[in-house]
Amino acid sequence: MVQESVYTKLAEAIGAAESPTIPRLFQMLADENEAEVILAASPPASAGELAEKTGLPAKDVNKMMDPLFRKGLLYKSSKTDANGSTRYYRVRALLQFHDSSVLAPDVDQDFMNLWREYQAKEYPAYHRRLESNLQRSSMRVVPVNVTLEPDTSIAPFEDVKHIVAEARNLAVVRCPCRLVEGVPCEKPLEVCIQVDKAADYTLDRGTGKGISKAEAIAILKHCEEEGLVHMVGNSRGLGHIICNCCDDCCIAWPGPRTSGVNFAAPSRFTAMLDSDTCNDCELCFDRCHFDAIAMRDSTTISAEKCMGCGLCAVVCPEEAISLQETREQAFVPG
Repeated sequence: MVQESVYTKLAEAIGAAESPTIPRLFQMLADENEAEVILAASPPASAGELAEKTGLPAKDVNKMMDPLFRKGLLYKSSKTDANGSTRYYRVRALLQFHDSSVLAPDVDQDFMNLWREYQAKEYPAYHRRLESNLQRSSMRVVPVNVTLEPDTSIAPFEDVKHIVAEARNLAVVRCPCRLVEGVPCEKPLEVCIQVDKAADYTLDRGTGKGISKAEAIAILKHCEEEGLVHMVGNSRGLGHIICNCCDDCCIAWPGPRTSGVNFAAPSRFTAMLDSDTCNDCELCFDRCHFDAIAMRDSTTISAEKCMGCGLCAVVCPEEAISLQETREQAFVPG
């Protein structure tokens, strides 16, 4: 029962206390002593401090640090201890655990299959609980503006080209969501762009590769052409990631796909249709992730459902769809 207890505590620590699956995922990555060390790393602590807190031999704890870091279970703090040694803190949230552990080197197919099982059976209910407690959305859609320029000027914090241009460091990793789902999705895999601190972490951990600004722009253009939605953190800062989300794998979407307050907020824009120019070719219909486009007697776009990604406008041969500013953006401070 000791093993079950420590892994259950780890699940509780990341907000998944009710899950029977999350403890099993932790157990696949860490033995009992490692799990005790992970639990002890809150607040951040050095290997020496963690040895004192857990009563484990210092030499054994020292050996754990790098493997646990590479598995995405420990993170490096920017503050060192009194001796100048690196302090580490444990993984703090379920979605963080998902993304970091899926990208860990040498995880096997059984691990991926267990994540897939969790996402199918347990994650929708977790996501509903998460959204019910949100005061503001955690992520937000940003409009296409590599393949297609919106008709109106977009601000720097919602401009993927600006985020790339201002970045100090960039890296790309495989999409954790599509990596878990595997075969069913045919969308590009290596398209999750890490910015600045996230890029530093990725490169230090060895789970992605550094890219130039030109390479990042090329990835974003390809994503727009492939029908992937740009997503960033919901703050006025430039953020640490640019996700490029499909409509069937990505874990941002289990909740309602509307312009309400959900896990993912819409952009400030709404797709507007010039019905006189539209030839009802239906190309836009297949591009919409949000059921905002209807094809009945003629093409219509629901302003309530539209998230303002602009993917529909990219493929419109008549240029009958434009993005227009229709709402203010609600941001998480930061």
